[in-house]
Amino acid sequence: MIDRRLQVLRMVAQRGTVTGAAEALSYTPSAVSQQLRTLGRELGVELLVHDGRGVRLSPAAQVLLDRTDELVSRWEEIRAEVARVAETGGGVLRLAGFSTAASALLPPVAARVRAELGGEVQIVEADPEECFELLLTGRADVAVVVAVATLPASTDPRFEQRHLLDDPIDLLVPEGHPLAGQESVALRDLAAERWIMDRPGRPYHELLQTACTGAGFTPSVAHYAAEWDTGAALVGAGLGIALVPRLAHVPAAYPVVRVPLHGDPAPARHLRTGIRRGSAGHPSVAAALRALEDVAAPRRRPGTGPAAPQPA
Repeated sequence: MIDRRLQVLRMVAQRGTVTGAAEALSYTPSAVSQQLRTLGRELGVELLVHDGRGVRLSPAAQVLLDRTDELVSRWEEIRAEVARVAETGGGVLRLAGFSTAASALLPPVAARVRAELGGEVQIVEADPEECFELLLTGRADVAVVVAVATLPASTDPRFEQRHLLDDPIDLLVPEGHPLAGQESVALRDLAAERWIMDRPGRPYHELLQTACTGAGFTPSVAHYAAEWDTGAALVGAGLGIALVPRLAHVPAAYPVVRVPLHGDPAPARHLRTGIRRGSAGHPSVAAALRALEDVAAPRRRPGTGPAAPQPA
């Protein structure tokens, strides 16, 4: 119901380039440029302004973008109201989540929503940044992400976000390691260890570096591994130690031991949900959010609970 070209404009603003927008939308760059030129001609304004080798949004385009956010939010409210009156889930519900969420949280949520509403539910595994792009383009309805610096701000008017749970970080050591029998360990006591961690620039590399810096040392990196499975294999072989989120599955075949970390604060990943603003009242979206809260509740630290939706 909303002009598709407005979605193209939103994605150019999101990615910052025509090429990036084309990639996210599965268009060609020329198709993106053509759609925005056509829209601009109809409105009698220039939407893209050449800036060196790239482009930027014109003042008119920025006004249109701001109003489009309002329009989409209102449309989501209308869709939700129609679905409630019709007492229907309203088509396929798409849940997006990063790898740990897609394996540990979303399957029981999908099963419960399907049982309650009888509709189709689809799970899409995606990096946190991509999850929000999927929400923007309508290819996802509910996202579960781990908070990283590159995500939209909690006050972004395009989305409604709320805290879901804190996922504690555990130490992973090989069986027989002096710390394997400890009830918990302080991160500051691990300064002399050799570490297995994700590559520089990746979110979990930054998480570990920040945690170690806060504990007063810089980790000595022995190996780089992007997957928990690979990291556990290296730890099991005695090649170093690693940090692993409690939600992450570590294959039982590896001779490794999880040891909780203590400290103030103990390292943790912060998980949150995201939906398009205005869609919270849609029956399937509301059912998914309720199911996520129920699935997350047993995994929360004592004394913590769901946060209220972030204000616009």
